[in-house]
Amino acid sequence: MPVDKKQIIEKEKVVVDGIELTAEWNRMFEQRVVFDYDTTTLDKVTNVAEAESMGWCYQCGQCIPVCPVDNVGEYGPRKIFRNLQLGMDLFASDDLWQCTTCMNCLRVCPKEVNMIKIMPAIREQAVLEGNVPEELQKAFTNTFEYGNPLGESQKKRADWVQGAGVPVPIMKDIKRPVDVLWFVESYPAYHIRGKQASAALAKIFNKLGVDFGILGVEEKDTCDSQRLAGEMGLFEEFAEYNIKTLKKYKFRQLLVTDPHALNAFKKEYPKRGGEFDVIHYTTFLAPLLEKLNLTNSLNYKITFHDPCYLGRHNGEYEAPRKIINSLPGVELIEMGRCREQSYCCGGGGGGMWLDGFMSDHVSERLSENRVREAVKTGANVLAVCCPYEVSRFEDAVKSTGNEGKLMVKDIAELIVEAMGN
Repeated sequence: MPVDKKQIIEKEKVVVDGIELTAEWNRMFEQRVVFDYDTTTLDKVTNVAEAESMGWCYQCGQCIPVCPVDNVGEYGPRKIFRNLQLGMDLFASDDLWQCTTCMNCLRVCPKEVNMIKIMPAIREQAVLEGNVPEELQKAFTNTFEYGNPLGESQKKRADWVQGAGVPVPIMKDIKRPVDVLWFVESYPAYHIRGKQASAALAKIFNKLGVDFGILGVEEKDTCDSQRLAGEMGLFEEFAEYNIKTLKKYKFRQLLVTDPHALNAFKKEYPKRGGEFDVIHYTTFLAPLLEKLNLTNSLNYKITFHDPCYLGRHNGEYEAPRKIINSLPGVELIEMGRCREQSYCCGGGGGGMWLDGFMSDHVSERLSENRVREAVKTGANVLAVCCPYEVSRFEDAVKSTGNEGKLMVKDIAELIVEAMGN
């Protein structure tokens, strides 16, 4: 029979289903009675297409130790689920924007609660309702107006080519098929450290004799991070544009610098008619290193950060390590959290544009936590192969007081250094 809490508390002795409940037992039992709770806010989430798995959580807690945000704050799928049970409206909560979609929780979840689907789906509704952090909205607006989240002129997208020091063919100029069409992306085209890595990669392609070209001003952001941050309309528009532009040209393989672009071209663009043979630059270069005749000894102790969207999301762990181990005079020292268990830089899922917002919720940035781990290995170089990471980790090196102890270098930059120009 249903248990009436008031009946148990007010009477000295109550018989429930033939069992005598004394006043003393009642006092202990009061804290253990299971009452119906309001599932409205949980149902609001699970009723959204792609977010159903939020209701599958059975509170085992395996996601919490691996959540990078919980490592520096108070977060994780299990905690979100419990807060939903207690009445939190995720659509209006700061919890909605803290997930970096790193995929570490899904890796260990026995119930396959999929935050990679849940968060974008709920964020999309929040975006439609105008409930977006100001920093993130600025990145959305920049992307819409300029074709990139940095707010740089579309006309300047290929300006980095002028400082590359080697020929960088542009497809609309050369008017011929190429073996490799290099989709550069926004940060490698505009950010100062991204442009340096792009110049290094161009030098490597020229040294190898790769027949390649870029789209130049015809290229726009793939918008995969914007999609994960909830701007589905923007993603759809840019995906349609990029697919149409790419189909104007003939090429054998589509090469990307950015793991987030890799994710878009492998998993999202094919759903919209954009099927290309896409490859990350480290996967492309790993079997070709012998042809470069690397002779300059670097004398570096290097530790490597696995990008979430190259590793966990797309399964590439070996190519970057093969390249690093091929560099003369290099010792590779792994961090404790590496490969499948790698930590997150904090830039994924819109996190690249939410550092100010996140400062109210974490004790330190995820990038700072990662830099401290890198320093502890004794390495003097942190190698990366995602354009988000160079700037994030270099800022973190400064903010953690580790200038002079740790350099952050893109793998392409390390290769060029070993080439000994």
